[in-house]
Amino acid sequence: MATSADYGLGEYAFPRGWFMVADAEKLTSTPMNVRFFGKDMVLYRGESGKAHMVGAYCAHMKTHIGKNTTSFIVREGKHIEGECIRCPYHAWKYGPDGKCVEIPNFDTIPSNAKIDSYTIVERYNAIFFWHDPEGGEPEYELPAIPQWDNPTWVRWHFDDLGVLPIHPIEVVDNISDVQHLQPIHASSPVYFENELRGHKAWQRLGSAGWDLFGEGGPPTDFNTFYTGPGILLSRYSGATDSIMFITHTPVDDGTVRLWHGALVKIADRVPTEEDLATARNLQAISFSGIAQDYEIWANKEACFNPMQLPIDGKFTKVRTWYKQFYNPRAKVSDYLRRSEGVYTIPGIASGPDDEARRAEIMAAG
Repeated sequence: MATSADYGLGEYAFPRGWFMVADAEKLTSTPMNVRFFGKDMVLYRGESGKAHMVGAYCAHMKTHIGKNTTSFIVREGKHIEGECIRCPYHAWKYGPDGKCVEIPNFDTIPSNAKIDSYTIVERYNAIFFWHDPEGGEPEYELPAIPQWDNPTWVRWHFDDLGVLPIHPIEVVDNISDVQHLQPIHASSPVYFENELRGHKAWQRLGSAGWDLFGEGGPPTDFNTFYTGPGILLSRYSGATDSIMFITHTPVDDGTVRLWHGALVKIADRVPTEEDLATARNLQAISFSGIAQDYEIWANKEACFNPMQLPIDGKFTKVRTWYKQFYNPRAKVSDYLRRSEGVYTIPGIASGPDDEARRAEIMAAG
């Protein structure tokens, strides 16, 4: 398992940024046990319905507070009380801030009776967590998806691809990899460019004679971009407008978990049952595209130094941009100085000839 240090990414094993940690539709008052960034954590909904995430191990005797089905505490419905969670071993109760608020048969709560707690945000049917090795506040916002609240668009239900045994850098490489599009996805680029600016990385792609949801049809435009190191949106304009969402989150140093969704517009109306079925089918087709990449990622060795050709895309620039998230904030400007810019491919146009269309594509990210 290749680690961040093996790739020479920087000072931290795990990157700074917003990351998805759960499918919000699957989170209930029954604790959900997850592992990310090399740590075991527990997610749950309090009685208010609000989602909380805390460290997995009780301060008392290091019992996993979420993994139990036979304890009296769990069987009698006392695992979650209000917004708090009880340890199933000795019933110590913790608030969402991680502080112990009750110890049965003992009045004085030690000051160090606490577990980790994590600030999370629920949005787009997902639970997101801001991870920062320096402990800082978020330095950028989650990506805006105004179509999410438009009733004519059909919202996604997530596809969970599970844990992939490679480092996330191998996933991020795809943003610059123009030459995999034809062999993997049967996509023939008529224009292609990357742009790296701040915490965002764009791929702008035009594909002739191929439609995301079927061959034929008009030329199609993809504006695909990372917001930080782990959240990717691909805005697609063609026969059917859609927004593909792919997110990946480090589990341990060298493994990553992925989710996929597609927000789809069928027509200018509130979706009918037939529209909903069509949208689900289109998400399944979209999913088949990421599944093609997934199979490649799952069956490759770690690539520390790609044998880059001029026609391949700017892997080295993207990897330099990516390093900003694995290093202290004070060093970010150095990585941006070495990576920011617009990058094109010899022999492939950098954008559509139609200036109005190009301006629309550029504004979509």
